[in-house]
Amino acid sequence: MERGRENSYRVLLAGGEGEYVEKKSRFIATLRPCASEEEAACFVEEIRKKYWDARHHCYAYVIGSKGELTRCSDDGEPSGTAGRPMLEVLTGEEVRNAAVVVTRYFGGVLLGTGGLVRAYTQAVKEGLKSCAVGRMRQGYAAEIEADYADVGKILYLLKDRGIEPLSAEYGEKAVLRLEIPAEALQGLRKEAADATSGRVAFEGLKEIYFVDKKEN
Repeated sequence: MERGRENSYRVLLAGGEGEYVEKKSRFIATLRPCASEEEAACFVEEIRKKYWDARHHCYAYVIGSKGELTRCSDDGEPSGTAGRPMLEVLTGEEVRNAAVVVTRYFGGVLLGTGGLVRAYTQAVKEGLKSCAVGRMRQGYAAEIEADYADVGKILYLLKDRGIEPLSAEYGEKAVLRLEIPAEALQGLRKEAADATSGRVAFEGLKEIYFVDKKEN
């Protein structure tokens, strides 16, 4: 497993919409970030009202940082041909706290079970292409307090690990505010202590999840 991947998950930073057409049937996929089952249910109802004249509004969602809650619905399509394939796209892409509704306008030609699975799967994939996707990484919010003579060494260590300070304050000492991936904290503290002969201090450590901008 990629380093740190077990302490992270993918999310929609912004939702989107995509469309797939199969034998004149239109499949419109709408995706949105949803942090709770209630939020997902409201989203599904919103899409039902928006496309009130459509035959089907199939949906799937994954809630929780570990995907603890999953739901899907075929909404009248043959069992297993819509909701489950849609859910498998979300779980296959490791996306969490996300919901998708695929609205179908029937084109007059029956697609069969294989055709439906393909169409609903492809619709979600098309919708994902228009979404902004990022990775939430488990880590720590922290402040690094250092003497001015040591700031360059600290910044070098941070850059080497791909970490950029969120802000910096220069008073009696330099204070750098940053977000540190969980797997990087112990090594960074040791290297910083070694580089500054123990003059650096890590303050205000708080466990968080933060958006890893390198993987947006």
